[in-house]
Amino acid sequence: MACPGELSASLAQAGRAGPLAGDRGDCRPVSAFLGYSGQAWSPAGDKGRFVLPPAFRKAVKESSGGARTLCLSAHAKYDCLMGFGLSRIEELHSELDDEAAAAREMKNADFDRDVRAAQLFGFEQLPFDDSGRFVMPEYLRDLGKVEDGLYFQGSGRFFFVWAPEQLKQMGPEWKSAQAACARLMASAKKGGGE
Repeated sequence: MACPGELSASLAQAGRAGPLAGDRGDCRPVSAFLGYSGQAWSPAGDKGRFVLPPAFRKAVKESSGGARTLCLSAHAKYDCLMGFGLSRIEELHSELDDEAAAAREMKNADFDRDVRAAQLFGFEQLPFDDSGRFVMPEYLRDLGKVEDGLYFQGSGRFFFVWAPEQLKQMGPEWKSAQAACARLMASAKKGGGE
């Protein structure tokens, strides 16, 4: 068995876990950002206010080194938004470098690093309070076609933020998310919360 320091270092390099604690000789992650998973519904509040649901709030805070900062942007492919914590910024730099290298290798003269950088780094950094409340800028509400509320769908390195009507228009590959969204909305209307 590797000692806690060795295991912690190897996991940290792999981006899989944070510090380890030994309890009777075992090594377990104490606090580790493992990505975004699950589903949640948040009804719209007044004046563009929304609530980041508890599971997503916890993951964003872990991903942001304890800061209550939600990064939110329009999704490049779908009519929805995407959210993540501050730790994703390093990944975005790597992604941009990888895309630029691939474009050079393939002699793709159409690749514009500046445009792609603007797409990747054009997200808003939104503070949220201990209850997860945040204010979404109007232009993001417009881009995501947000009206009555937000459906959150975990996706590993980020999470989708859907307006239910937009999610309903997606194909059968989204049927699980569509069903979860409908269930969570119905539960909220009955007063059952998430």
